[in-house]
Amino acid sequence: MSALKILIADDHDIVRTGMKSLMEDQPGWQVVAEAGTGRQAVDKAKAAAPDVCVLDVTMPELNGLEAARQIKKLLPNVEILILTVHESEQVAAEGLKVGARGYILKSDAGRELVAAVKSVAARKNYFTSRIAQMVSDSTLKEGAQAIEADDIGSRLTPREKEIVQLLAEGKSNKEAASALNISVKTVETHRTNIMRKLRFHSVGELVRYAVRNNIVAP
Repeated sequence: MSALKILIADDHDIVRTGMKSLMEDQPGWQVVAEAGTGRQAVDKAKAAAPDVCVLDVTMPELNGLEAARQIKKLLPNVEILILTVHESEQVAAEGLKVGARGYILKSDAGRELVAAVKSVAARKNYFTSRIAQMVSDSTLKEGAQAIEADDIGSRLTPREKEIVQLLAEGKSNKEAASALNISVKTVETHRTNIMRKLRFHSVGELVRYAVRNNIVAP
């Protein structure tokens, strides 16, 4: 039986160390890559081709939901487990939209992480208790549909969402361009389109939007 290959992405070293210890105690499990940012997670997933990716939601450069979307595009058969401090129906619904199969709280990780990884690796869903209740009540599915239909953020392209995060983290247009390997002019064009689509008039409004939607930490 081949080893279960796992990627861990979290911007806190101590959290990654704890998760790695838990998982490598399991026979046949191997942590093949670790990442401290969402962008690193995408790059390392592409290189290591893990079976399961455990992704924190709030990471620098690229949040876990956008990282999940990009990883699923690159590796359709990989299973995604979202790890977060947010007991949020909206975050869980967004996770389902980008292809995640599981969602657990960091506060539950010590008790539930191994079980959650086992479930998603077996292509079974796993949700932390309150979110599981929402799923059983079909509330979460309806929430995902509502987000897709009504959330103003759904107007943004994946590239625009990346730029929102970088700008909300305090990056200049030049720094965002460098991070994404595009021109400053292209960033400026995206920024103009973002402001128009979201009807914002300042970077402050953009930052508040990013915090409110768990794109960046407050």
